Amino acid sequence: MNLVPVAYLASTLLSLLGNSIAGIALPLVVLQVTGSALGAGTVAAATAVPAVAAGLLMGVVIDRVNRRTASVVTDLVSASSVAALPVIDMVAGLHLGWFVLCGVVGSLGDVPGMTARDALLPAVVRHGRLGAERLLGLRESLSALAMLVGPAAAGTLMVLLDGSAVLWVTAATSAAAALLTLLIPREVGKVHAPGHDPRPGAESPAGGWAQLREGWRALGRSRFLLAVTTLSVVAALVLAALQGLVLPVWFTLVDRPGMLGFVLSALAAGMLLGGAVYAAAGARGRRRTWFLVGLAGSTAGFAVLVPLASVATVLVGAFVVGVSNGLFGGLLGVLMIERVPERLRGRVLGTQNAVLTAAAPLGIVVAAVLVEGWSVEVAAAGLGAVWLVALVVGVAARSLRRLEPVDGADGAEGGDDAEVQGGHVGDDAQDRRLVRDA
Repeated sequence: MNLVPVAYLASTLLSLLGNSIAGIALPLVVLQVTGSALGAGTVAAATAVPAVAAGLLMGVVIDRVNRRTASVVTDLVSASSVAALPVIDMVAGLHLGWFVLCGVVGSLGDVPGMTARDALLPAVVRHGRLGAERLLGLRESLSALAMLVGPAAAGTLMVLLDGSAVLWVTAATSAAAALLTLLIPREVGKVHAPGHDPRPGAESPAGGWAQLREGWRALGRSRFLLAVTTLSVVAALVLAALQGLVLPVWFTLVDRPGMLGFVLSALAAGMLLGGAVYAAAGARGRRRTWFLVGLAGSTAGFAVLVPLASVATVLVGAFVVGVSNGLFGGLLGVLMIERVPERLRGRVLGTQNAVLTAAAPLGIVVAAVLVEGWSVEVAAAGLGAVWLVALVVGVAARSLRRLEPVDGADGAEGGDDAEVQGGHVGDDAQDRRLVRDA
């Protein structure tokens, strides 16, 4: 493995670890400073809307600039917004307004940063000489590792450090992620400038809004991308609602609140194992088989978990769901590398990431309504029913039946940018496939 994938994976781990620590530490710091649970909720609500908007709009920028540069800048924005809080605390003292302001600034880097990192993946595969399955499997495992380590690290730091000082650590991880990304050669992040692609029919509209609509049309016209987006959104909605509301309420009702952390650890450990399995063996066997195994495993895990029969079954169900999502996430990442046109990648992935960001709080709100109106058991059953929608889409969608790599013929025109693991997929060939999917 050469420097490119090592730097990419290490920066991804640090970025995710920083987000994981901040996700636990920041609400606690807000609560310490303001003394109000409503204050923590206000910060979360105020940052959600600009995060989604930035994800939708910044895809055009990511398709215009060097993607390595975009990844570095967004990590630095996130680091600066978090580091500003302890500085303000030392100089003038913190209050709710400062948390909201810095949260909004930081949110402008979160989803675009995720998109820039995702858009960089095909180039990392090419220049790193690493199979896409192995790279995506390793990334899924590292994401799970951040989920596993982050909460424990946040809790430890909150004990060792006073007040907002813990935020220096989260800022440092984002800054370190940016520095590691700089180790990737600038050439790796280059993309074709929209409107200047010399191949016939490959030009993008000149205006920013027109380019944004072009990316949305590509997503809307492709039955494959719509099916994948539906699966991802449903999974994010269900998992967020379970982790963020249903399980905390249920463990409180059964007087076992301390077990929530073990369930989240079981989920993360499962994802770590699933990602590692896909990294090791994902290039072997048919992709449709991997896909169905991931779907079936997730369904089995939810079937064990959502009845809330006992603490033991919830732990087992969470682990099975985690393993299946580790397999599932790696495969979907490989497919997105191959199927999204290079010149539209920032816009398509930006839209998907924005929708996924919005899905998590939506799931929590829906679960809260069900718990308040009926019971936590009804809410869990409702989430299980929502997952069945994803299962039906995954099994029945015609666009998800042929998942094998495209042969090299179509992608010959794509040149260096066309090479991916298992085949060659050129921009023009991908554009034609998007039209056929429609």
